Order: sequence, then structure tokens, then C-alpha cells
Amino acid sequence: MEPSESEVVKPRHVLCFLGKDRDLSRLSDAALGGIEEFATGFGVDHTYSQAEPDDRMVRSFDVCWDRVEPDAWTEADEAAVASHRSVLYVLGPPMTRDNAVTVSIGALFLVAHMVDKGAVAVKGESAGIAHGLARWKRLALQGAAALEADDALAQRRIGRLAFAKRPLSAKKYLESVGFHLVGLPEVYVPISQASEREAVATMDAVADEIAVRGLEEVLRKRGARLSFESQYEKDEFKFNPYGTVRLAG
Repeated sequence: MEPSESEVVKPRHVLCFLGKDRDLSRLSDAALGGIEEFATGFGVDHTYSQAEPDDRMVRSFDVCWDRVEPDAWTEADEAAVASHRSVLYVLGPPMTRDNAVTVSIGALFLVAHMVDKGAVAVKGESAGIAHGLARWKRLALQGAAALEADDALAQRRIGRLAFAKRPLSAKKYLESVGFHLVGLPEVYVPISQASEREAVATMDAVADEIAVRGLEEVLRKRGARLSFESQYEKDEFKFNPYGTVRLAG
């Protein structure tokens, strides 16, 4: 499979942390400490961070809450978003296929660290996904266990569950967004072929198959095609330079 010219685009994490005080120093200092310890290449964004509430956050989190995992967030998480008093953005380094999983696990550890240091809500901006604080911490614990076991497949899966969103409904497909954050193409399932829950199971299965068997074998087995058409521009964080696996209808 010939690589697309678009692969020169390197994905990045953008993490959004909400604070309970009109003072960014607590969150900013916590982020800098985590970056120095285990999130090399990440950096605090001073352009869009603000020591005041952002009235767009309630609507944004409402759109981004994960609706696949049961109890992914609680009423307390929603209340924390509504009552936040500051916003801190952290940018990850540009990633390649080879280091995407490692960087994404680092991003997950940074999220857990920030929750421990007082962040009241967290959202991954690169795919538009949010979990409640307890769910973020569970994912981080799973990531740590996968790292300890040197289980590359589990690390990739956990990074995907943490930072990708699925399914999004479009005209013909149920779609994923964010698989590029672990070095994979998106997976689109024909909307006529599956319910939303079935589509999620298929997306996750195909992503694991690609990680284990390689893209070309999965395309043959699934009767799928790889497309580099995208609704996102190359300078958008949701743009996937590895393309989209479109399953047959």
C-alpha cells in the first residue's frame, strides 16, 4: 500500500483541563511537573489558556462526553464543568506512527496526574472526547498495567479508548475519529449494515486487527478499501494522515 502524501502531517494531542480557581498557576505548575517527569515534548499553551471561565465549555463537554462506556461520566462531572473557573490547554509533540502509542500513553498519564493535582474536568480536543474523572483514572491504571506487561496491543487499545471518539453518524457511515493518535487509520462502518453498538464493536475489532495483522491483510479479509478523502483539512487536529478504512456495504 503506497503511503499518502498526507502522511507528512503529524498528529498532535491537545488536552483541555478545567480548574476550580481563577488562577492558572496551580494547574500550570502541575502540568509542567508532569511534563518534566513523564510527558516529554508536551507544553503548556499560553495563547488560549485563561484564568476565567469559558462559557462554551458546558456545550462542548456535552457534545464530547463518551457515550459508549457505561458510566463514563456522572452528574458530578457535569456540575464540575458548569462551575469551572479556569481553562488550561496542553499541546503534545507532533507524532509519527512509530511513537504515537508511547506519546498517547504519556498523555494519559499526564491526564491522571492533572486530576490528582486538582483538574475538575478533562477533554481531549484532538478528537473531541471527554470522560469523567473516575473513567480517566481507570484508563490510566489500565495503561500503566499494559506498559508494565510490555503489551503493545493493549497500550494501543487503551490509548484509542482514551482519546478517540466513536461512533459519529454521517450520511453513509458510522465513523471513528482520533485513531491517528495511536498511529491507525479511521474505521468507517456503513450505516445500513449495523446499529451504533454493533458499529463500535466492529471499529474496535478492525483497529485491533490492523495492529496485529497489518493493514493490507485486513483490507483483503474485510473486503474494505483505504481512502484518503477527509472532511477535515490537513491543518485540523482531527485530520488523519493514515486515511480511512471504509468497510464494504
